[in-house]
Amino acid sequence: MHTEALVQSILVPLFLILLTTVEDTLLQSVSQVGGVCKFSSESSLRRCRTPDGKICSGRGKCDCGVCICEATDPGKFYGPRCDCHDWVCSTYNGTTCNDRGYCDCGMCECDEGWFGDACQFQEECNLPSKKSKALCKNPEGVVCSNRGTCHCGSCMCNNKDNRGLVTGRFCECDDSECVDEDTGEVCGGHGQCYCGNCYCASGWHGDKCEFQCDISPWESKRRCKAPDGKICSNRGTCVCGECNCHDVDPSGDWGDIHGNTCECDERTCHQTYDRYTDSYCTGHGQCNCGTCDCKEGWAGKKCEHPLSCSLSLESSMKKCQGTSNVPCFGRGQCQCGQCTCYPPGDSRVTGKNCECDDRQCENISGEICGGYGYCSCGRCICEEGWFGKLCQFPRSCDLSEVQSKELCETSDGVMCSGKGSCHCGQCICRPQDWWVSGEYCECDDRECDKHDGLICTGNGLCNCGNCECWDGWMGNACEIWVGAEY
Repeated sequence: MHTEALVQSILVPLFLILLTTVEDTLLQSVSQVGGVCKFSSESSLRRCRTPDGKICSGRGKCDCGVCICEATDPGKFYGPRCDCHDWVCSTYNGTTCNDRGYCDCGMCECDEGWFGDACQFQEECNLPSKKSKALCKNPEGVVCSNRGTCHCGSCMCNNKDNRGLVTGRFCECDDSECVDEDTGEVCGGHGQCYCGNCYCASGWHGDKCEFQCDISPWESKRRCKAPDGKICSNRGTCVCGECNCHDVDPSGDWGDIHGNTCECDERTCHQTYDRYTDSYCTGHGQCNCGTCDCKEGWAGKKCEHPLSCSLSLESSMKKCQGTSNVPCFGRGQCQCGQCTCYPPGDSRVTGKNCECDDRQCENISGEICGGYGYCSCGRCICEEGWFGKLCQFPRSCDLSEVQSKELCETSDGVMCSGKGSCHCGQCICRPQDWWVSGEYCECDDRECDKHDGLICTGNGLCNCGNCECWDGWMGNACEIWVGAEY
C-alpha cells in the first residue's frame, strides 16, 4: 500500500506537468501557421485573460493565445493561465504537504488516512483526549489560541471566510496581514505568507510583494552588503538594491538606524534608549554613526565619565561592574564609579551595582515565584514541596510514570524535544543549556533580540524566541523606555 502511494505521489505530478506541456504545445501549433500567429491581438489576449481580467494572472506573457509563465523562486508558475503555483503546499517544517501527499496547482492531494490543507490531520486518532489537548496548547497554555479546535494533537484553525488566514501550529498566526488591500491577493500573488509575513519570490519585494526589481537578486544583495559583509547590517531589508532600515520605535517617530547599508545604529549612543528625549552620549557629546564624540571634559563609550572624577575611566567602570561583564549589570548608569539603577523609582532593581533584579522572579503574567516562594535578589526561594527557577514544579506527583511521560512527549513522540527530562507531566529543560525553554523545551531563547549584548536588554523575559517586555519597556529587544518621563 505504501509503495503504491509513493509511486502515485511521484507519477501523478509528473503526468500533470507533461499534460500541461502537451496542451500548450498543441494549442500553440494550431494557433500558428508558418510561424505567424493566426489570432488577432484581441483574440490572443482574450485566450490568456483570467476571469478577473488579468493577462496570464499577471505572472507571464501572452504569446499567440498561450501563456508563457515566468520562472520564479520559490517554485514556478504553471497552468493554462499561469494560475498555478505550489508555494501554498509548503509547510512550516519545510516539507510539501507534510510528506503525506502531493501538490496539484496549490492544493494538497493527501495520502490515504490523512486530510487537511497540508495533510496535517490523521483520520484515525489513537491519542488519549488529555494528551491530544496538551499537544494543542500554545506557550501560554491556551488550546489552539482560542482560534481553532484540537484534533489528535493538531489544531484545526477557524476558517470562516474560507481563505485559511488563521494559521500556525497553535492557530497563533493572522495571515490577513499578508493580504494586498488593492488586489485582495495574499502577498500580491508573488510570495508565500508565513505567520503574517510575506516571503517574496525572486525579483519581488515589499511588505506584500508588490514591487518588482529591474536588477538581478545577486546585484541587489551586492548593493545592500555592508562593510561587515552582512546584508543591510542585519538591521534592515534589502529592496531592489536599497536598504530599508528597521525603525526600532513602532510609533515610527524615530530613525536611529540609518546609512546606505543601515551601518549606523545610534541606539548605542543612548545610556537608556528613551523615546521621550534625544539624550545622546549622556548629553555630553555628539553621536556620529553610533559612536560618541565627547565634549571637552568627558570620556567613555557614552561620554558618561567626567574627567574631573578622581577615578580613571577604567577604574570607574571596574567599580561599576562588580561580578558582571557590563557596568551596573546593564541595568543602570555608571558615573565616577557609582551606579544609578534604572528605571528610577523601581524598587525591584537594587544593589550597589544594580545586581539585584527582582523582576527575574516574575513569570509572563507577573506572578512572583509561581506563588510558592519569595524573591531574594532576583532568585526564587521556594517553599517546601516546590522547586524550579520560578518554583513551578511540585516535588510530589500523583501521576504514574507512563501518564507523566505521555504529557511530556511532543507530537512526533520525542520526550521534551530531546532537550530535557520529564517530571510529573512537565518538562524540565537542561539547566546547562540556558537558552532552551518552552513547555516541551522546543524554544531557543538565543533567537531573542539583544541590545548592548543583553537578551531583551535585561528589560523583559525571552518567551520562545520573542521578548516579552516588562511594564514601561517596548521594542523588539525591550530597549525602548516608554514609562514615566525622567
